[in-house]
Amino acid sequence: MLVSDFDFHLPPELIAQSPAPERDASRLLVLDRRGGSRQFDRFAQLGRWLRPGDLLVFNNSRVIPARLRGRKVVGSGAVEILLLDEPDPGEWWALLRPGKRVRPGTELHFGPPESPLPATVVAKNDEGHCRIRFHGNVLSFADTHGELPLPPYIERPAGPTPEADRQRYQTVYADPAGSVAAPTAGLHFTRALLDQLAAEGIQQAHLTLHVGAGTFLPVKVDRVADHRMHAERFSLPAATAEAVNRAKAEGRRVIAVGTTTARVLESVARGESEGFWGEHPLPDRTASPIPLPAVDHGRTRIFIHPPARFGVLDGLITNFHLPQSTLLMLVSAFAAPGEPDRGRDLMLETYRAAVAERMRFFSYGDAMFIS
Repeated sequence: MLVSDFDFHLPPELIAQSPAPERDASRLLVLDRRGGSRQFDRFAQLGRWLRPGDLLVFNNSRVIPARLRGRKVVGSGAVEILLLDEPDPGEWWALLRPGKRVRPGTELHFGPPESPLPATVVAKNDEGHCRIRFHGNVLSFADTHGELPLPPYIERPAGPTPEADRQRYQTVYADPAGSVAAPTAGLHFTRALLDQLAAEGIQQAHLTLHVGAGTFLPVKVDRVADHRMHAERFSLPAATAEAVNRAKAEGRRVIAVGTTTARVLESVARGESEGFWGEHPLPDRTASPIPLPAVDHGRTRIFIHPPARFGVLDGLITNFHLPQSTLLMLVSAFAAPGEPDRGRDLMLETYRAAVAERMRFFSYGDAMFIS
């Protein structure tokens, strides 16, 4: 299967530049993956498509203001970094621009000259990323001086992040900080909608996956099977694992809010994550995906694409994704598990219908519920 098989035409004016006036005012496309039928609604009416006893699982990672501007201490050349991953406390892998002439040992200052955050480049990897040691709390510093890393297709002038984006490019239930991109399917939920769904018997649980650099990077290979994902950190709390296991045992649906949630649940179910289950390495669960274990500190590189099968998910709430992206491949796999072509064809047909309906695409766009 080729990456070009997942291409589609998207009129540029359908790329959402701002969110809907209210979070749950976005539109909703409901796809029955078995029969192929499609219906259009408003996200505020999500409850009519759910059943009492359904379990919604959310990714509660908080987006950090991961873009920092600074300068070299020697030479005073301007630099810009995008924080990617924290392998050790106080040290981060980052994209640094301009980075070709930056060598290990280079001293950097970020933020205002009168009260900068000092840092040192300690290593570079084969991908050109710099490992930077910060001499101070970079997350606290970023809260004041950083910029949210909005996707490049959302056009904003350089400089401080507008307050509207600081509020809306974050879910209402965001908690642990660590993502460099929002888990965008969750952006449609309001506190009132979550309370309403709970009152209707819809159960809710949370996990954490810190969205990393892979979100921004295009697929650069020709064959889908040749692509390799970047590792992303996650945790699956015991209460969430138990809620999922109980729902599956009782025949109730488990619905992932977003592709990041889907990747965690399926990664743990398949034993394809690097991490720890209590004090012990995760077991090989390929033959028996349920019950899920709790995972305190995991990392996953799982790449879900047709003809993948799913061991946990019964439904998926997601946005509309970029052409030829790994996320479009994931939703295509879920549209028809185990069938290499049908899911892709169904998803591309659905995307064409969404374009015809003038639905809005990507991070600030409309949503889809696949069941």
